[in-house]
Amino acid sequence: MRTFLSRSAEETLALGRSFGASLKPGDVVALCGNLGSGKTQFVIGVCEGLGVSNHVGSPTFTLINEYTAGLGKVVHIDLYRIASPVEVVELGIEEYFDERSVCLIEWAETILSLLPRRHHLVRFKYGADESEREISIEEFEVSSV
Repeated sequence: MRTFLSRSAEETLALGRSFGASLKPGDVVALCGNLGSGKTQFVIGVCEGLGVSNHVGSPTFTLINEYTAGLGKVVHIDLYRIASPVEVVELGIEEYFDERSVCLIEWAETILSLLPRRHHLVRFKYGADESEREISIEEFEVSSV
């Protein structure tokens, strides 16, 4: 696990941009953290790092936004308004866990057990100052035993 301290929205954006440049089709990124902790800012940076040229915003009401990038499709999912894993299954987001897209999931706490065996988990916590955020990035490869 790698942990970073961001002191501003710009630093969170830059960290997302750097992380995004390392992603490839098939990657699933679960983002967890409180409201206002930097998830969407990080996702905007990830999309920039992947070469998305569209406006990137939180899909809180649409639930899912799709963007075109040089490597294929980037899927941005926001589960803030979803109350249970059953609702997630009904949405069919597992269809996006394929080798044609990078999948970014905000408010992923509800569905951690539904994620593919291999995924990235990014956690956001408030820092000591109002503008500080502690961001940890961990890659999981869960065995199929």
